Amino acid sequence: MGFYERYILPRFINCACGTKPITRQREKVVPLATGTVLEIGIGTGLNLRHYDHGKVDKVIGLDPSEESWEIARRNNPDLPFALEFVGLPGEEIPLEEASVDTVMVTYALCTIPDPVTALHGMRRVLKPGGRLVFCEHGEAPDPSVKKWQDRINPLWKVIAGGCNLHRPIPSLLEDGGFSITTMDSMYLPSTPRFAGFNYWGIAEHA
Repeated sequence: MGFYERYILPRFINCACGTKPITRQREKVVPLATGTVLEIGIGTGLNLRHYDHGKVDKVIGLDPSEESWEIARRNNPDLPFALEFVGLPGEEIPLEEASVDTVMVTYALCTIPDPVTALHGMRRVLKPGGRLVFCEHGEAPDPSVKKWQDRINPLWKVIAGGCNLHRPIPSLLEDGGFSITTMDSMYLPSTPRFAGFNYWGIAEHA
């Protein structure tokens, strides 16, 4: 891991993913979590302040970046629920089958190299009756915007740590073994349209 990926990128993502429109999206979905939560790509911990303290017992944050973990710890020193960080030692999520009540994934499916395999892993560790709560940017519905997503994406991936602008979020969730129970979508205000089309909602075991 180079200097940019180790020291610059976590701070860049922390700023880019902490804007007011994105924070508003977090406020919509994160309080839906209950019980033991696995947060995929916890990063610098921008979701932690939004969990409902009366509903959540523990948050397990999964992320490959130790530098991001340290930022998360510094920014959230006094949480009222247990917090555990786990790394990514291999392709499989290092948790037991059917061990979490909620999987939380916000602005992370865009960067995972194989999102369908990752989603199958999330489904494996989710208890029967548990829920995947998601909020992601992805493929825009307008052909003119999608054309720009396709043009910009190769450079964007380099700058933004592997982030893809145009992933088809609903179909990825379904291919990963989930059934979408509720979903909304829109362009976020004050956000470039090529990076601002959001999908958010809840999915369960298909």
